[in-house]
Amino acid sequence: MEGMELSHSLLLNEEACCQLGEVQKAEFIFEWLRYLEKLLLATSRVGKITNAVLIVSAAVVCLGSLYKKLGRILGNTFTDTVGNILKAMKSAESQGRYEIMLSLQHILNGLGAAATPCHRDIYKAARSCLTDRSMAVRCAAAKCLLELQNEAVFMWSTDLDSVATLCFKSFEGSSYDVRISVSKLLGTVLAKAIISTSPGAAASRQSIRKVSLEEVLELLGTGFLRGSSGFLRASGDMLKGTSSVSRDVRVGVTQAYIVFVSTLGGAWLERNFATFLSHILNLVSQSHSKATQAQVDAVCCRRCVSFVLRATIGGLLGEKAQIAAAKDICQAIWKQKKIVDTVMSDGNLETRLGSADVAASQHMLICALQELGNLIHSLSTTAAPLLQDASAGLLESVIAVIIHPSISVRLAAAWCLHCIAVALPSYLSPLLDRCLERLTVLKSSPEAVTGFSFAVAALLGAVRHCPLGIPHRKGKIIMTLAEDLLCSAAQNSRLSAQRTQAGWLLIASLMTLGPAVVSHHLARVLLLWKCVFPVSPKDLETEKNRGDLFTWQVTLEGRAGALCAIKSFISHCGDLLTEEVIQRLLTPLPCAVDLLAQLTSILKTYGSPLKTPSIVYRQRLYELLILLPPETYEGNLGTILKELAADLTSPDIQVAASTFLLPPLCHQDDLLILSPLLQETDHRFIEEQLLLGNGVACGSLEYDPYSIYEKNVEGDSVPKPLPPMLSVISSAAKLFGVACARVGETQRLLILEQLVDSIKHTKGARQQVVQLHIISSFCSFLKYVAGSKGSLVPEDIRRPALTLVLGGLENPNPLLRCAAAEAWARLAQVIDDGAFTAGLAQVSFDKLKSARDVVTRTGHSLALGSLYRYLGGISSSQHLNSCVGILYTLSQDSTSPDMQTWALHSLSLIIDSAGPLYYVHVEPTLSLIIMLLLNVPPTHAEVHQSLGRCLNALITTLGPELQGNSNSLSTLRTSCLLGCAVMQDNPDCLVQAQAISCLQQLHMFAPRHVNLSSLVRCLCVNLCSPYLLLRRAVLACLRQLVQREAVEVSEHAVLLAKDNKEVLTPDANIREFGLEGALLTLLDKETDHRLCCDIKETLNHMLTSMAVEKLSFWLTLCKDVLAASADFATVSSVDTMQEEEGDKGDDASVLTNRNAEKLPPFINPRWATRVFAAECVCRIINQCGNTDSAHFDIAVAQEMKKRDSRNDFLVLHLADLIRMAFMAATDHSDQLRLSGLETLLVVIRRFAAVPEPEFPGHVMLEQYQANVGAALRPAFTSETPPDVTAKACQVCSAWITSGVVSDLNDLRRVHQLLVSSLTKIQAGKEALSHLYNESASTMEILAVLKAWAEVYIIAVERQKIYRQPLKTTICSEESEKNESLSPDGLLDLVHTDLGTLSRLWLAALQDFALLTLPSEFASQLPVEGGAFYTAETGENTKVHYYNSWALILHATALWLTSTGFVVADLDEGTSNLSRPVTPTSMCQGSSSGAPVKSPEDVYTDRFHLILGISVEFLCSLRSDATMESITACLHALQALLDVPWPRSKIGSDQDLGIELLNVLHRVILTRESPSIQLASLEVVRQIICAAQEHVKEKRRSAEVDDGAAEKETLPEFGEGKDTGGLVPGKSLVFATLELCVCILVRQLPELNPKLTGSPGVQTTKPQMLSEDGSKLVSAALAILAELPAVCSPEGSISVLPTILYLTIGVLRETALKLPGGHLSSTVAASLQALKGILSSPMARAEKSHAAWTELLRSALMTVLDYWHPDGTHQELDDISLLTAVTVFILSTSPEVTTIPCLQKRCIEKFKTTLEVKDPMVQIKTYQLLLSIFQCPDPAISYPYIYSLASSIVGKLQEINKRKPEDIKELQLFQEGIKVLEALVAVAEEQYRSQLVACILPILISFLLDENALESATSIMKNLHDFALQNLMQIAPQYSSVFKSVMASSPALKARLETAVKGNQESVKVKIPASKHTKNSSIQLKTNFL
Repeated sequence: MEGMELSHSLLLNEEACCQLGEVQKAEFIFEWLRYLEKLLLATSRVGKITNAVLIVSAAVVCLGSLYKKLGRILGNTFTDTVGNILKAMKSAESQGRYEIMLSLQHILNGLGAAATPCHRDIYKAARSCLTDRSMAVRCAAAKCLLELQNEAVFMWSTDLDSVATLCFKSFEGSSYDVRISVSKLLGTVLAKAIISTSPGAAASRQSIRKVSLEEVLELLGTGFLRGSSGFLRASGDMLKGTSSVSRDVRVGVTQAYIVFVSTLGGAWLERNFATFLSHILNLVSQSHSKATQAQVDAVCCRRCVSFVLRATIGGLLGEKAQIAAAKDICQAIWKQKKIVDTVMSDGNLETRLGSADVAASQHMLICALQELGNLIHSLSTTAAPLLQDASAGLLESVIAVIIHPSISVRLAAAWCLHCIAVALPSYLSPLLDRCLERLTVLKSSPEAVTGFSFAVAALLGAVRHCPLGIPHRKGKIIMTLAEDLLCSAAQNSRLSAQRTQAGWLLIASLMTLGPAVVSHHLARVLLLWKCVFPVSPKDLETEKNRGDLFTWQVTLEGRAGALCAIKSFISHCGDLLTEEVIQRLLTPLPCAVDLLAQLTSILKTYGSPLKTPSIVYRQRLYELLILLPPETYEGNLGTILKELAADLTSPDIQVAASTFLLPPLCHQDDLLILSPLLQETDHRFIEEQLLLGNGVACGSLEYDPYSIYEKNVEGDSVPKPLPPMLSVISSAAKLFGVACARVGETQRLLILEQLVDSIKHTKGARQQVVQLHIISSFCSFLKYVAGSKGSLVPEDIRRPALTLVLGGLENPNPLLRCAAAEAWARLAQVIDDGAFTAGLAQVSFDKLKSARDVVTRTGHSLALGSLYRYLGGISSSQHLNSCVGILYTLSQDSTSPDMQTWALHSLSLIIDSAGPLYYVHVEPTLSLIIMLLLNVPPTHAEVHQSLGRCLNALITTLGPELQGNSNSLSTLRTSCLLGCAVMQDNPDCLVQAQAISCLQQLHMFAPRHVNLSSLVRCLCVNLCSPYLLLRRAVLACLRQLVQREAVEVSEHAVLLAKDNKEVLTPDANIREFGLEGALLTLLDKETDHRLCCDIKETLNHMLTSMAVEKLSFWLTLCKDVLAASADFATVSSVDTMQEEEGDKGDDASVLTNRNAEKLPPFINPRWATRVFAAECVCRIINQCGNTDSAHFDIAVAQEMKKRDSRNDFLVLHLADLIRMAFMAATDHSDQLRLSGLETLLVVIRRFAAVPEPEFPGHVMLEQYQANVGAALRPAFTSETPPDVTAKACQVCSAWITSGVVSDLNDLRRVHQLLVSSLTKIQAGKEALSHLYNESASTMEILAVLKAWAEVYIIAVERQKIYRQPLKTTICSEESEKNESLSPDGLLDLVHTDLGTLSRLWLAALQDFALLTLPSEFASQLPVEGGAFYTAETGENTKVHYYNSWALILHATALWLTSTGFVVADLDEGTSNLSRPVTPTSMCQGSSSGAPVKSPEDVYTDRFHLILGISVEFLCSLRSDATMESITACLHALQALLDVPWPRSKIGSDQDLGIELLNVLHRVILTRESPSIQLASLEVVRQIICAAQEHVKEKRRSAEVDDGAAEKETLPEFGEGKDTGGLVPGKSLVFATLELCVCILVRQLPELNPKLTGSPGVQTTKPQMLSEDGSKLVSAALAILAELPAVCSPEGSISVLPTILYLTIGVLRETALKLPGGHLSSTVAASLQALKGILSSPMARAEKSHAAWTELLRSALMTVLDYWHPDGTHQELDDISLLTAVTVFILSTSPEVTTIPCLQKRCIEKFKTTLEVKDPMVQIKTYQLLLSIFQCPDPAISYPYIYSLASSIVGKLQEINKRKPEDIKELQLFQEGIKVLEALVAVAEEQYRSQLVACILPILISFLLDENALESATSIMKNLHDFALQNLMQIAPQYSSVFKSVMASSPALKARLETAVKGNQESVKVKIPASKHTKNSSIQLKTNFL
């Protein structure tokens, strides 16, 4: 877009500008101004620019920017400038005033202290603007004054009071933005006043008035209580009783309190907390009864006070300071408690005074209790010391006020207990017990009955937040007590209502414990429900006639409670809702509905006392009906609808509370165009009260005590139910939707017409209310119909429907218009008729053309957008054109910003829904958006927000096309970027948030075109914005950016921080700790859940991409977070703590010494942040594990670090890792302890094997033994929760088995911890803690057993490894000397407890087996549960058994094999143990006194238990089954089959074997892991061995029995019997073949003839398998070789072809030529298998001999065919094939290979191979021939000798002539000589002499004399030695031949003699060496020949 380049010049290029259209012109000028702004930063000399005309507001803006950027360079011009600007202000419009204020702010900013002369003038001007009618001007004035107070001392000294009063005035009628800005101003000024009075801060300014903290608080308090009316006037008003503070002032002052304290900082608050607390609580105390007189006001004031306390205590104090604050709050509670006690004790004298006192103290108590609850909730388990501190008496103080006379206080105290229980689960059970006990004892006190029932309900509501639960029997106690209360309610009229309420409350809260508990009490509850309602309408009549006011009050209370309990049951126990239960539940329902109809007449009779109970009853019934499926009350629909209609149009309700009724019915996106109050903000908690309007109370707990146990919607804050008057309306509206959809069409029409009439007939404000109720009900009806995919067919229903909705669309209430627009679209959706939809759109078009009022036009413009949204774009494009046209026009109506906002919002919906259809409109729309962005004044932020949404929708529509390079696209792209830039400059935070999300979209679609550095700058600046939505936008964008470009983002952030010091808030210290550190700090302060998730995700992405490169940086960050929290007692060496202590100097330092001394990076991070840091450490370790092995190798790491100091490796930080894990594992917070133990576990697993280079034989972790022990010890104390102990057990076993500690005495420290746990759990499920649910005990028991199992498994494995080489290497005396060497040491550690352990393990396995039975066997399970679980908690414990059964199974199998299933005495294990042992039916017979089982039965039971569990698990592997479990299970089977007895069981039970094989086959098919497949194959091998043993045993016993009989009559044993048939599914051999074929074909697909076409000779090249693949193939071949032995002779004939095909096939596919003549491991395995098959006894058995011989011959033929016919380009390895031929020759009976045709071909192959040039091939050929020549059977060896001996001799003589030149030829020669020597040995006497005569000359020719020996090469020397040595052996053996040869050749003789003489010494030395070479060359051969 070259136009934009032209704009980059100093003067405006007018020529270029004139050629552009209107919108482009605006863009062009904007671009030029942006360019100038950049230049200004770079220039310093500027002339007199300031004499510009001050008429246009643009000039004002320019001046502001100039001064801001250039400041004092502009010299003295500023006094005139300011004067001129202030003059201009007098006549300016609000827009002008806004610009002037901002401009003044910039001038002040640029000039700093130099602007002092103008301060007063500016102050005066800004004062008037602070109460301007335009909110934007107020905001700008506040910003200007905030800038002014930096230098203008008078603002926070002499004029302090007037500034405060001014701010209070400014709050009146203010908007959210004004409250944010003004509260910031007020808070900062007041904080300044405090800071300046501290000594030393203002020595130079003596004149400053001293202001005390009390005065400042008094000022704020006045504003809070009396508003802006000032002191004098207020007192007069108060006397008259007319003063009332508007809510917005109160909310504004509340925010100012928070700014005030935040500015002073956490350290200041800590010092002054007591003063501050008493002041804040006093705001709601009796001295200011006005504020709390009306309940509505009281609730709102309490909210404000709670908010201040939460934001200051929760936001600014570290955990230690919070604990101190909690103690102060306790003191306040005690103080109030005493006041109440004195009043109550002499209440009869001055009752009135008393009640006033009590009423006044109640609000203070509620605020204090709620904050105490929140505080402990946020501290979680770190609050433990606070509760243990008896002096604070926290629990006592809370329990003491549970019987306060005010019901609100009782509820607040109950809620506080709820928070304590959630934070500290160990207190849940004891608190429940205590409250239940008080409730039982104080049953006759009304306060105690309600108070303690609230407490019990609140505690039961806490159970779902505590994973460890409560003991099961508590349910029974509560149920009994509830029944008792309900039954005794009638006995004492003073207590009737309270007991009734308490009884039902207990039952309703009991339901939250879920089906497991409730199922046991269901029958009793159903009975109670039945009794509480009359049986028939007649009984109801009787009741009505007989009752009086009091009985009705109690009855309604009881029935409302019962309905609530049913509702709770349905919500929490869905699993129990069977047909039968639903039937019994519904019996009382018709009566409940009848009573609803009677309520009006009952109310008439008894008047207002029944009003609230009846409303509550209605609401409860409606809520229940909403939950029930509508068909259950179809019969009562008429009555229900009548009542609903009456409620919705009832004349009682005067307040239109649209803000709680409508938002759920509007579309979430549409709420954005309404007041920002509906948007989420950090101040939502207090802003809500402004939303509801003055007459309506905010939600509060006292309006509905039953909400105390419900799951709270908004996280951890107190439940806030609305007053019954309001909540009954919202329930009615919701239920109306369901009921109206269910009635018949005629009735529906009647109801709707009736509703339309009732709107017509009401007048004035009442009409508004009724219309609101009816439209919201109708919306909910449409929503229900659309949601249930229904439709509205009849025509006549459309008229009333349209009337209703149109009324809403033209209603002045914007929320109602929103809901109506939604209903308009839903109506079209459910009627689903094109003509009707078009009609609706036409109605809107017409209205928009004719109507002039804003209300109608906004309503209908949104209706168009909604229609589009629901009907996926009205398909006709012409329709789209008219919509877009109308909205274009409306959006340019500058007279009404509201109109623009709604029209643009609607346009954004259409852009979103139209998708590709919208392309034609993209350019004009974009031009419109840019033009409006530049033209609409920034004061109309809402218009800009809508523009932002349009731009966002457009960017989404363009999508990836934005990357394009065409001219039109780059123009569009530039416009988008320009739009974003304009929005970024907008002062409104929500507009900035829109800009960020637009840039985020652009970055997603066209990343190259977004300037990353300026985007990151914008994000960093807004990271700590006070606006929640802006922070959310920033983090959503950051999260996306770091997924692709984490490194770049991080670098940009650091650069920005270094360049611009003042821009960034002090909160985000990016300069020193990078963006990562800033995010961690933010995470620590942030309370919004969604934001926290985004921060964590962003940090995780950054960690993944950068942690390895910036290792030290990340580890330091984590260490700082964890260290800042380390308790002084445990880690005294943490240096950051000293800095923090030092920081608490005088107050002034809070603001002034920010940069003087370096603060610790993280001051008191919360436990949640520390948990995150610990998780990050684990992630970093795993991340390093995935990259470079040097991270876990100290030697390499140090080496690389030396080479380049920037290299960094994890292993160099091991000490830090251990220290972090230790700090976390020993913290007060349980969650942090778990994370710390997890970190420790990861460290141990990753670093266990890293050797310590300085001490060979040791590992690095050894030096940290003490730390590991110290980290683990606290987890085993009695008060530790079971989940922490369970985790610690895991770490213990990992440490013991890691092999780090070699000294047993050192190991015993950790071992002792496991021993203590074992002692603790031996008593089984009875002995463990009663604090938690029984399943928690099960978890702990199983964790201990699993840890022991792991130790035992490793101990046994180590012993095995050690024992294997033991026989050859280490002599036993040596190993006994040193305790640390013995591998049995670890086994000895376990051995002492093995007797106990084995019983517990068996018991656990039996439990597991019972729990995994299918549900149809439930009736057979033991009634009292298992050894470690109770029957009631069976379901909950399954997960713990799933986590630990596998290792326990493996350990048990190992233990059983170690005893060999032959323990002489079953009690042997316990004979030396004094401890009790859990009796289980497994070990000591059944408990029912049946006869004791025989040992054989016990073994059989155990065998089947292990086998059963394994098969059940393996045959249906769940997707979440871990590798660890599968491997452990397979290892257990291996261990089991290692010993004879179980093998005999498997061998004798063929079906069992086949089932096991099928299961293993499935495992191999479904799990790709090689280790699992290998383990499975090992089990298969063992099963086949078992079958072999069984067959042998049967044959042997048959031979013994029939020894005398003839052999022929013996029956055939083995598979295949006499016929040789193998039946699939019934045959073990067949199942094994299937499995092996599966493994082989997976690795070598060419083996499958189906895949490769034909089974003939293959032409594929041989291949090398991976190491894992080779192992699998070798294992499968070994199994195949064993199969013939399991068959009968006939059976063996059936399987032999398959086995030979596969074995030889593997040989063919993998016979690669390897260097050095080596054979690949698979070839070696196939040769080994071949040898096993060929030498099988079946080959010689008479029944199968002939068939085997045939098959073996064809197999040999196949091998011979593998050679290439002409011997050239041979693919396969000659050596492998020759070796296979040799195996055939040597391993089969002679008749297989001696038939002439085969023998001839074999000899041919040897001949051709001897001719191969490669010496290695020749060497191996010689070796193979040697073995053939030595064959004892002459029929085999002679033909080869005859054919090949002469050529070998020839070869040797040839070598002799040219002398060997290299080591290979030397070896070749040596092997040849060996062959000749072997020939000599086998030759007949007459030929021997000829052979010896051949050998001797050759050998002697290699001998050297002394001189020659000196100069000879090493090869010649070796030859000389070899020849001499062989001569020495031959000469004595064949002396006669030797002598004759010597005699015939004197030259030879002479040579021999000189050699012998000269070399006698060297012979002695060399002999051992030559022996050695001889060994090594023969090694290979012995493998399979």
